[in-house]
Amino acid sequence: MKIPAERIAVLIGEKGSTKRLIEERVGATLHVDSKTGEVEIVNISDPIEAMRAMDVVRAIGRGFSPERALTLLDDEMLYFDSIDLSEVESSPKGQKRLAGRIIGKNGRMREAIEANTHVMLSVYGKTVSMIGYADQIEVARRAIGMLLDGAPHSAVYRFLERKRPEIERHEIERF
Repeated sequence: MKIPAERIAVLIGEKGSTKRLIEERVGATLHVDSKTGEVEIVNISDPIEAMRAMDVVRAIGRGFSPERALTLLDDEMLYFDSIDLSEVESSPKGQKRLAGRIIGKNGRMREAIEANTHVMLSVYGKTVSMIGYADQIEVARRAIGMLLDGAPHSAVYRFLERKRPEIERHEIERF
């Protein structure tokens, strides 16, 4: 897989600490080409762990901090999901505008999505990425879809408020 060049240092970490931690947690080796951004996972002992490691690498590549990305290894029910804004809007200017709608004024919309769905959200480049449980990601995707379709922020806030009890009920059921 490939990650953006500016995210390679984050993936590797100070003195290789993040890369080493991922390798230890999944029982595999990461080969990172710092020139091209290519990341290869080798010496895989468990294919499922390798897939989870790929999600961690993708999450870091899409703007998540290593700490947030590594939560994917803490619970096998957590998912990484991403929306490519270039599939909705072809122009870079339009993609930036859509990213701005998702973030909202002073980051309030992004915070509202995270707070009401319990999904970790990263808006990076032309993607919006999420880490959370399937039901949480589904609600976050719907809220983001509403924003991409041009719904007013107020309508999305109301939608999130209506969905919050449902999300919290699922939270309780998980534990």
